[in-house]
Amino acid sequence: MTDAASRWRAAEPLAAAFAEAVIPRDEWPSAWDAGAGDFLSGVLLGERVADLPRALAALETVDAAIPGGFAPADSPAREAAVERLAGDPDVAWLIRLVALGFYADPGNKGNRDAVSWRSLAYDPVPAGDWSPSAVEQPPASTTLGTVADRYDVIVVGSGAGGGAAAAVLAESGRRVLIVERGSWPDPLALWSDHLRNARAEVGFDPLTGPPTPGNPRLLELDDLTAVPPTDPRWGNNAMTAGGGTRVYGAQAWRFSPDDFRMATRYGVPDGSSLADWPVGYDELEPFYARAEQELGVSGATGGDRAAGPRSGPFPMPPIESTASAAVLRRGAELLGLTTGPVPLLVNSVEHGGRPACVRCGACIGFACPIGAKAGSHNTMLHRALATGRADLLLATRVTRITTDPRGRVDGVELVSEDDPSLRRRIAAGQVVVAAGAVESARLLLASSSAREPDGLGNNTDQVGRHLQGHIYGGALALFDDPLVDLRGPGPAIATGDFRHGNPGLIGGGLLANEFVPTPVSAYAYLTDLGVIPAFGAAGKAAFRHAWPRLQRVMGPVHEMTSAESRVRLAGTGVDAAGMPLVRVSGASHPEDLRVQAFLSERAEEWLRASGATRVARVRTRGTGMGPSSGAHQAGTCRMGEDPASSVTDPDGRVWGHDNLVIADASVHVTNSGVNPVLTIFANALRIASRMVD
Repeated sequence: MTDAASRWRAAEPLAAAFAEAVIPRDEWPSAWDAGAGDFLSGVLLGERVADLPRALAALETVDAAIPGGFAPADSPAREAAVERLAGDPDVAWLIRLVALGFYADPGNKGNRDAVSWRSLAYDPVPAGDWSPSAVEQPPASTTLGTVADRYDVIVVGSGAGGGAAAAVLAESGRRVLIVERGSWPDPLALWSDHLRNARAEVGFDPLTGPPTPGNPRLLELDDLTAVPPTDPRWGNNAMTAGGGTRVYGAQAWRFSPDDFRMATRYGVPDGSSLADWPVGYDELEPFYARAEQELGVSGATGGDRAAGPRSGPFPMPPIESTASAAVLRRGAELLGLTTGPVPLLVNSVEHGGRPACVRCGACIGFACPIGAKAGSHNTMLHRALATGRADLLLATRVTRITTDPRGRVDGVELVSEDDPSLRRRIAAGQVVVAAGAVESARLLLASSSAREPDGLGNNTDQVGRHLQGHIYGGALALFDDPLVDLRGPGPAIATGDFRHGNPGLIGGGLLANEFVPTPVSAYAYLTDLGVIPAFGAAGKAAFRHAWPRLQRVMGPVHEMTSAESRVRLAGTGVDAAGMPLVRVSGASHPEDLRVQAFLSERAEEWLRASGATRVARVRTRGTGMGPSSGAHQAGTCRMGEDPASSVTDPDGRVWGHDNLVIADASVHVTNSGVNPVLTIFANALRIASRMVD
């Protein structure tokens, strides 16, 4: 037995008593009855063994709180001691860990026989005849040892931008290599694990990577702070075949005409670098329509007064509405809000050879168990590979874009994620970068040369600037009567009334009801905002009561860009693949916080008008968080008309390098107040079409 195992074994009686105090036995089993011992030992002696000392310290703290010891005391004394000590960071952390194990999926061993799910009447598998075995099989992929020496085009990244570019280029007759840092994961594993969900943010490494060891980023606050991928400030974005589109919520909004001309409409606020796009809605509209048709979007017009004109209808009707949306619709009518269905990259009927959504209770952050959710992996990548002219190279990182003696881009350097000793250089006529805003900028900065000592395309110090994402406004509410029917995906009603034209504010954002929550995420929402106790008999009962009565209305803020929100190389240290570490700096603009507060107020009004009896607004983003980034990260290689203030031209070509193209959200000048993925797909189709032309 290892030293760690023996220390944990000695502490198990105390751990059992603690788990009983956090989730006590009532008409349903306690956390310890449900397997907390197996869950905690598996976690603390496994992937999070580094947290074992913290857990032992928390247990020692509670043990010292009761004369004679915590374990022998009676249940009321234990619960009272935990309540007194709940402000201790280690104790609070261990309370949360026990509760997460209890409310997570049974595969994590802390929810034996799904007892907590049965107590909540939660089942992610809907009624009906469907089989999760129908999901896609991994396509043939090449290896670093067998990949060809040269390609017409190398595409870095396989998410929305990379997948769309690869499909257009391969279908044009070019020989294409798609390099993806992540793997082709088991979609059923991505559907079933509630703790390693890409959107859970409960401290576990998501299955979509990257792993915590060897992948820190440095956050510049008062000093440099190393943050792991499990820290929200790291700005995680799924790194897997298909990128974030494999596990996203799939809201498929178009940017509005005013989103492309923010500076013209509003001016440039102090401390901001707000600017107009070099292309407008009219130029992008045909590619929006193409993306909607080729990927498959379910939706209907109406509900968004900011929307631009359309050249055609949605290819599919909206997914059937929900009980909670009906309640919210009545509240919206009282307030005079314009509402409509949420457009989704999810099949409402069979489309593109993929089935209709089965309305399961696990969508955002999860892979679709039947492939009804459209992502790069089951649409654009599939098309590229079907040509026979594209190769997919997984678990491989592009560490450098190479140039010839004249400074012309001529290939890339690669390293295996599994074995950093395996390296290759592959030649290319063109390189398309679509690795996500942080990593795309990092790659250009790491590709310096004698001609460009500060990074590829960075002679005017623009690469990495204008990093943005989405902070969210919104509110959580409880209703007197149950209103949740657990029919996924969840978002079924939205208003675009607050995207623009808000008095005294710049921009705004949409508001929509949220995805069906998992028990883990609902527990986090409710306890983080203090709506229910985090532990004890009262907390357990309050969660059961709140669960079917919970509704969130949320919306992304159209952020002001800042040249000081940026990505740089750290100047010291490398990651597991030997790449220079990233240094991220900046902060949310004051205008963003004003809009966040405004959206939260409007969400509360909507919920109260709909009959909510208790409402808690989301907390305003505080200091110490750094710049906004994460799943909707954008901006670091913005396009424009002038090399002095942009990284690429309007067609995504890096200034000074006509065969180097950026095709992800890095080129976004602004990021709208809606989810940006449809714009990433559409703009990548436009950029790749220009390359073909």
